[in-house]
Amino acid sequence: MKKFILLLASFFVAVATFAGSGGSSKVTRISHAELTAAVDQKSAVIIDVNGSKSFKKGRIPGAIDYIVSKAELAKFLPADKNALIVAYCGNEQCPAYKTAADAAVRLGYTNVRHYAPGIEGWIKSGAKVEKS
Repeated sequence: MKKFILLLASFFVAVATFAGSGGSSKVTRISHAELTAAVDQKSAVIIDVNGSKSFKKGRIPGAIDYIVSKAELAKFLPADKNALIVAYCGNEQCPAYKTAADAAVRLGYTNVRHYAPGIEGWIKSGAKVEKS
């Protein structure tokens, strides 16, 4: 029983640490319909975290290449800290979006979202992609 209590306590400390870290816990999902509207209205900064090779093959229109921009990400983001920032990677199983999303949160952005279907979901939906 003592081991279980220690394990449970460790779990709650880990959860509290993660929740208070200011990272991905502040990032919520954005639906396909919401993202499509934001792309059409050019009302979001979209960050592709799939790598430069994938970025060149096809990306959500208007997306920036995180690999190229990460060292100076603040330059690519708007002055308005409430602006919509959307990070995405390959698909539902890909956690790489967290790198860009967490970076935006650390820079003070408060409306950071995650497009979970990623580029695979975007393409499967029949939505337009940009290519280099």
